[in-house]
Amino acid sequence: MPSQKTNISNSVEVNTQPQFSSKSWQIELLYDGQCPLCLREVNFLKRRDAGRGLVAFVDIADDSYTPEAHGGVDFETAMGRIHAVLPDGTVIKNVEVFRRVYEILGMGWIYAATKLPIIGFIVDKLYGIWADWRLALTGRPNLATIVSDRQKRIECETQGRCRLNDQEGIP
Repeated sequence: MPSQKTNISNSVEVNTQPQFSSKSWQIELLYDGQCPLCLREVNFLKRRDAGRGLVAFVDIADDSYTPEAHGGVDFETAMGRIHAVLPDGTVIKNVEVFRRVYEILGMGWIYAATKLPIIGFIVDKLYGIWADWRLALTGRPNLATIVSDRQKRIECETQGRCRLNDQEGIP
């Protein structure tokens, strides 16, 4: 059955694809495992989760990442803005992800002020600026290059006929 998405706001999408399995986590955080600042935040959150499994951490930079298993969020979309998936299949993005993760881990007070309209608006705009510049600020190639390189690696692995450039680690 194809997935259908309805964009409710700037932060929430509803994935109407039925969910058949019971999830033990309360939120699935999609993060870029190649981003040093993202990894720092994820490592902090993993320590706060302390093995409870409240948050499922999914590295979208892993070549085995598939949208179908993670709310239908494709690699390029996930690289552009932070996303998370709730057990019912609802996809959230932007600062709402941080609000939810921090609440689940018992630190909701950190993002509580962002629920206020004016503060929330400002924080959402600042996050948008950060997200737009994240790759450049962390010394990474632009999104188009990252997507293209990933696609080449995946095609190489799938077809099994490519030879990797040893210096760059890409086909």
